Amino acid sequence: MSHLITLIEHYGLAFVFVNVLMLQAGLPVPAYPTLIVTGALAARAPYTLPGLVATAVAASVVADLGWYMIGRRLGGRVLKTLCRISLSPDSCVRQTESIFTRWGARSLTVAKFIPGFASVATAMAGIVRLSLWRFLIFDAIGAALWSGVAIMLGFIFQDAITDILDLLSAMGRIGLMLIVAAFVIYLAWKWVQRQRFIRQLRMDRMTVQELRDLISSGAPTTVVDVRSPMSQAVTGRIPGAITVDMTKLQLELLAIPPTNEVVVYCACPNEASAVKVAQALKRRGFRRVRPLTGGIDAWIEAGHDVER
Repeated sequence: MSHLITLIEHYGLAFVFVNVLMLQAGLPVPAYPTLIVTGALAARAPYTLPGLVATAVAASVVADLGWYMIGRRLGGRVLKTLCRISLSPDSCVRQTESIFTRWGARSLTVAKFIPGFASVATAMAGIVRLSLWRFLIFDAIGAALWSGVAIMLGFIFQDAITDILDLLSAMGRIGLMLIVAAFVIYLAWKWVQRQRFIRQLRMDRMTVQELRDLISSGAPTTVVDVRSPMSQAVTGRIPGAITVDMTKLQLELLAIPPTNEVVVYCACPNEASAVKVAQALKRRGFRRVRPLTGGIDAWIEAGHDVER
């Protein structure tokens, strides 16, 4: 443990760069503890606080630029991949689009403070073709704020943090095991959160073919699109679908006849947004309501028309 602390003191900038780069690249490796510790050790280490912040910003921008370029190249597909592999249940496509639609490039300044939003927001910037210079400016500001808070916390409370590090160093292997155990518990908790979120999404779904047959039969059917205007403008929507704003759900549901068969769709993995709206409809007395399996992507892949 003492050797680990010595390494951090002498190679703090490299340690911070690699740790922040891994986190912003999408790996579940927390970087805030590293930033706090290196900030606390700055007084006795061969690096400065401005150097620490600059290093963290550089690592963040490098990783974020990668997501930005992937977003420009692959479009919305990269968002679905991020949401599927993320340990955070908050990073749904719909939530990301809503925040980015409202705040645009400015959302990048706070993206790293919102769980599950940082990588998704940088990819979204590439998808909407935000200019590179605007992306770099706002992303760098956000990285400086995010890393600066942690580093300053470490510097302000350096005495308490140093005491804790000295105690862990005195404990030797036990101290190192405590750190490893804390990391394992963090990953386990994130995984439990993810599984709990997925369990909440369990309900009967309708396939694309079933929806197509239902529409062709002429049965009273209401198709509800809960995606953002940004997403609808890019991919179009199922013909005849009505748009529902999830933030004004109670008001907009008044336009849906409760006796109709209701099919809700989105573009989220696991149909997350669609399931939430479908569950809200059921709580308000709608009996025949189901999310569409695969959402708009499954509809398009089946070769069916969309309206713009």
